[in-house]
Amino acid sequence: MSEMKNIAVLTSGGDAPGMNACVRAVVKTCLSKGLTPFGVMDGFQGMIEGRIEQLGYGDVDNIIQRGGTVLGTARSEDFRTDKGRKKAIAHLKKNAIDGLIIIGGDGSFKGATILAEEMEIAVIGIPGTIDNDIAGTDHTIGYDTALNTVVEAVDKIRDTASSHHRVFFIEVMGRNAGFIALNAALASGAEGVLIPEEVTDIPLLVKQIKEQNKGKRSSIIIVAEGDDGGGAKEIMEQVRPFMDGYDLRCSILGHVQRGGSPSAFDRILATRMGGFAVDLLIHGSTNLMIGSNGDRLISQTILQGIDHSASLDLEKLTLLKHLLTKGQ
Repeated sequence: MSEMKNIAVLTSGGDAPGMNACVRAVVKTCLSKGLTPFGVMDGFQGMIEGRIEQLGYGDVDNIIQRGGTVLGTARSEDFRTDKGRKKAIAHLKKNAIDGLIIIGGDGSFKGATILAEEMEIAVIGIPGTIDNDIAGTDHTIGYDTALNTVVEAVDKIRDTASSHHRVFFIEVMGRNAGFIALNAALASGAEGVLIPEEVTDIPLLVKQIKEQNKGKRSSIIIVAEGDDGGGAKEIMEQVRPFMDGYDLRCSILGHVQRGGSPSAFDRILATRMGGFAVDLLIHGSTNLMIGSNGDRLISQTILQGIDHSASLDLEKLTLLKHLLTKGQ
């Protein structure tokens, strides 16, 4: 691998709060160490189209507090083709890019490994997704902010649910993993949670709601969008025939979970990961994904992150069940 001089950074997949903090850290760390940073606009699609721009201090001023990503992000079907990747590689070579930092999820990391195979370029992956579903890291960039956004929304829905003695089914993001749903349920005092990691039992759910509610208090059931029984609306319609006299409502939080200013935790995590990624490239590392273990930053091969699934702590689900109110 040649001496590291030019490093490009891109954000890919779904946006996550804290991505801007990470981009800022990459750019400023590069500049402080005599390297030239570049930004790839709109992910792999922008790479294919040659939208690669040199970045300076002014480009990343006052972005640490902003949600989304100033670089933009986009899905790219073209990158799945040989023709598309050849265009991307040609543009990287044209700009003499020696190292590439990719902030995103497992799909983005797969693209990174392909580039590393097809072009002599060092690649480092940084996990940026609100779902927290990347193996090898305790936290992904954006997860903490999204979790706090959900808890705040559930608290507000609880106010109206309590006022009207309603049962609310609240759908949160998590197509393949229940990290947001389970931890939001614990943090908000929800009466139930449905997640992809556990098979949904509708009769049992009905029984639990009736035992807790008795028609006298509110109930909050948090539903991960990837639950095997369906989303919040589908679950509500499945329980409705068994719950005469109960006022059932559903709320789908949707993309509000992605937006907003990143939490202090996400800003710090993203900043540390961005700086660490530059250091790894300078020291000749490649095909690595950065993760967190407690308060330490660690690294593993990108393939390890792709080939394994992040494990949800199901002891939290057991705890939630122990905390359920029984009727009084």
